Amino acid sequence: MMQDLFDENLEKQLLEKAPLADRMRPNDFKDFFGQEQLIGENSPLYRAIKNDNLTSLILWGPPGSGKTTLARIVAQKTEADFVKFSAVTTGINEVRKAIAKGRDRLKFQKQRTILFIDEIHRFNKAQQDALLPFVEDGTVVLIGATTENPSFEIISPLLSRSAVYILKPLSSDALRNILIRALKDETRGLGNSGLTITDKAIEQLINFADGDARAGLNGLEFVANYFSGEKNRKIEAKKLSEILKEHALRYDKKGEEHYNVISAFIKSMRDSDPNGALYWLARMVESGENPRFIARRMIIFASEDIGNADPQALRVALAVSQAIEYVGLPEAQINLAQGVTYLAIAPKSNASYSALLKAKEDAKKGSFGVPLHLRNAVTNLMKKIGYGKDYQYAHDVPSKKPVQSHFPKEIGEQKYYYPEQ
Repeated sequence: MMQDLFDENLEKQLLEKAPLADRMRPNDFKDFFGQEQLIGENSPLYRAIKNDNLTSLILWGPPGSGKTTLARIVAQKTEADFVKFSAVTTGINEVRKAIAKGRDRLKFQKQRTILFIDEIHRFNKAQQDALLPFVEDGTVVLIGATTENPSFEIISPLLSRSAVYILKPLSSDALRNILIRALKDETRGLGNSGLTITDKAIEQLINFADGDARAGLNGLEFVANYFSGEKNRKIEAKKLSEILKEHALRYDKKGEEHYNVISAFIKSMRDSDPNGALYWLARMVESGENPRFIARRMIIFASEDIGNADPQALRVALAVSQAIEYVGLPEAQINLAQGVTYLAIAPKSNASYSALLKAKEDAKKGSFGVPLHLRNAVTNLMKKIGYGKDYQYAHDVPSKKPVQSHFPKEIGEQKYYYPEQ
């Protein structure tokens, strides 16, 4: 009894500290607004959830459209054991352990296991392959949630064994219901805060959310925190606009801050500071940045900022990219860290990149013809009109460096590449 009371108090404390968007996640269809095309009372998905006979499925939709919330309702409705993972923080070994327990549960207790994997597109091909046999033989029922097109991000065998349900951005009416529910709820929402809000302010919040319930609730919570010390707690449109502008600048990971962080990451490596580079790497990983994006930036950096000062750098960056595909998160963070520290302490040279930029300036001056001596005479006619005439074959020249121009005459001899840079 004491243990139950302790668990109850702990759960209450965690609920109080959780973000508003998490506190307001519904546990039942009556509070699930939007996606009527999927969970209307006569829909196959609604019936499957209500009758507790789900088969594997993929929920595809934009952020804040209700994928995780729908999975949470399944967890409340099902008699199966419900196990939740995030592909951002969970490795395939943890998933395998859960599947092994699910197999025993099915064998000895006749109880199914529903395996919910959020952001399933973060699992690479090998990790997704590992799920396939257990989905196929019914050991687990898979629910995968993704913001990316499953046709490109989910392997075909797994996709063919799962029903795909598409969630749309939430309508204005759905968002209005969600926001008003949060303002009125005295247990999990802001019902005891004394806040009131005008209709115009609600409309602004709806526009700010742009179909994303989480963004709307986060915005509402940000505004509520601003008003927490105010005597007048009436939220009006003008003040709301000022507050939400600050909120957007702070929290939009796809906006300016996203580019600020990657800029700081690149500049830390360029300045040969492995510690700074690791900090910004950690910031990106913790915020759920796609590791493929980070690896691509490292590959570019290896040639742009290190170049031939250490040709091995490009191979290291490519190896990190390959490791991400082979290992997957979270373990691939280790590969990223190794690559970042190598690139940060490597000698630097932008000579190749600088040379390319200079060459491009000359290339823009016109489509000048290739000098005849550099052209291949692949027919007799070409040979007769001078293709290849007076060309010096480098391997026949003692110095291996023929004295001949490699530029159009309109450009003249140029020097772009200075290896000492």
